[in-house]
Amino acid sequence: MLSRRSCLKSVGGGIAALAAGAPEIGEAAEPKGKPASKSKAEPKAKATPSKLAIPGLYRGRVAAVHGDRSIEKGVYHPETIRTMMRRGMIELTGADDWVEAWKQFVGRGDVVGLKLNPVGMPHVISDASVVREVIAGLEAAGVKRKDIVVYDRYKDQFFQAGFDKWLPDGVRVSHAAEKYDDIQQNISGYDPEHYLDLPLTLPGYPLEDVKARRSYAARFITQEVDKLINLPLLKDHQSAGITMALKNLSHGLVNNVARSHGTRSLNACNMFIPAVVALPIIRNKTVLHIMDGVKGLYHGGPSARPEFVWEHKTLYFATDPVALDRIGWDVIDAKRVEVGKPKLVEDKPDQFSTFVHRQPEHVEIAGALGLGEWDLKKIDLRSLKV
Repeated sequence: MLSRRSCLKSVGGGIAALAAGAPEIGEAAEPKGKPASKSKAEPKAKATPSKLAIPGLYRGRVAAVHGDRSIEKGVYHPETIRTMMRRGMIELTGADDWVEAWKQFVGRGDVVGLKLNPVGMPHVISDASVVREVIAGLEAAGVKRKDIVVYDRYKDQFFQAGFDKWLPDGVRVSHAAEKYDDIQQNISGYDPEHYLDLPLTLPGYPLEDVKARRSYAARFITQEVDKLINLPLLKDHQSAGITMALKNLSHGLVNNVARSHGTRSLNACNMFIPAVVALPIIRNKTVLHIMDGVKGLYHGGPSARPEFVWEHKTLYFATDPVALDRIGWDVIDAKRVEVGKPKLVEDKPDQFSTFVHRQPEHVEIAGALGLGEWDLKKIDLRSLKV
């Protein structure tokens, strides 16, 4: 019988081999066409490794900023959010001021993408006050507004969430697909040169079908931006256990993700999520994660039922998605215990969360792949209040 440690080692080694086995994933063909109102700056299709690549400049460090007045009667308080954002960036980086903190990650000439999340609409989604402060930080660091691209995978969900209604003029938007579908194997909007080839398909699809066993990266990340700021939410997830920094990347930047949780018992999120984030084009371009935990969801995710939403009033900052998700996992578990629910790994299916087994262990496996720090003893959690 395999021990838990040997099982993790085996799975992790297999994922690493799969990610490395795709034909030079970091290389891509030149863009074949320019999106409307494209910036004059030319994003690089080839993702060159740098010190900013995951786990980034501050492996194992997480800054958590709590603001008692960050939300009142369900509405975010912009002035408090501004203070929290600036303090958080300084605490993460050790910079003298918030502008210098942003300059550690971006600068003039960069084309920067922002990965939002609309899935829990209307109760737990990316909020205008947080995203606007991210944009303000980018501009303060020298990034031109026309070089900021706000993205989510599905165009219809992006507009249904109303993101377009509050974005500053001049900021561009992007998506990979027009709308959600259950199969997700159409590669229009995706880059055929960047993919994860994993021997896992939806039930009924043969492994010989390359589109069924591959997940292609969105052209947004391969051709439209140089760097990515990941803006996850603090949420529970029925199959993955949690959906935070790692899953916001893995299930938002590639196609054919339904195969990772094809049925309530065919659940492979534990290996799929780390394998996607390990793709060089994603790992090397993602430079910062800012998690909105002003509101959180502790059960029934990724869709958000109001009875499982609570006001946590905290923003989290990290370059290390594993450390960030490790802290977020503990926050979700603490809330579940507070309301009388079992911890994620002990949970059983119910009418709101139907998968046989949740798989938050994708966070630990990501750590085993070198994507960040899993060990709580080595995580530097810096908590402050404003």
